[in-house]
Amino acid sequence: MATIDLNSDLGESLGAWRMGDDDSMLAIVTSANVACGFHAGDPAGILATLKAAAARGVCVGAHVAYPDLVGFGRRAMDIASADLVADLVYQIGALQGLAHAAGTRVRYVKPHGALYNTIAHDERQARDVITAIRAVDGKLALVGLAGSRGLALAREAGLRTIAEAFADRAYTPQGTLVSRREQGAVLHDADQVARRMLQLVTEGTLEAIDGSLARVQAQSICVHGDSPDAVAMARATRRTLEQAGVELRAFC
Repeated sequence: MATIDLNSDLGESLGAWRMGDDDSMLAIVTSANVACGFHAGDPAGILATLKAAAARGVCVGAHVAYPDLVGFGRRAMDIASADLVADLVYQIGALQGLAHAAGTRVRYVKPHGALYNTIAHDERQARDVITAIRAVDGKLALVGLAGSRGLALAREAGLRTIAEAFADRAYTPQGTLVSRREQGAVLHDADQVARRMLQLVTEGTLEAIDGSLARVQAQSICVHGDSPDAVAMARATRRTLEQAGVELRAFC
């Protein structure tokens, strides 16, 4: 039987600003990438999300980011290595403390937004992320873009890696994400998304934005929690996969 993890970015509300529907998503996903306060999230909200994840037995990871609340962590930053490493250690450590208070633990690290995309090809920042994870706990897994250079470097450094695909994003023929600045980069149709993810799991391919087939080998599927269609897409994806005999199971 084929198996796959289904994850979402959660804990991203900030004060009176509500982002996503964490309770509904936690009833669907098997892993939760929880914000650490640098791109989104406040301590009380993060703690509430962690408690809800613990109650449902959902695996928890640290969704670390550049210090960019205004840009939601989606603006690329040329940060000195010493600062980036310290920022990441700080975020992972903060989430570990909150997770302990919630009765769960952090099992993996997944960079967010621009940091995620940068370490897919930038060796210096990728090594900074690896250094930070190893400094905190070398047993933490790194979740990253399937086929990326960053994941290869992490494996070489002895980290466990989880290759990820995105349910709600368009792909290039090379198997990379289409920039959010381009038309059609973000998908919204739940049934289309579900069919694409079934093809990913069963055939290892996705239809690229130009109609060709891109090879994508992934162990986890992400549905972005901030999309207005997130819950519908996650629910349709889970239902379609399970009906096809695919087991939804956390990688941790």
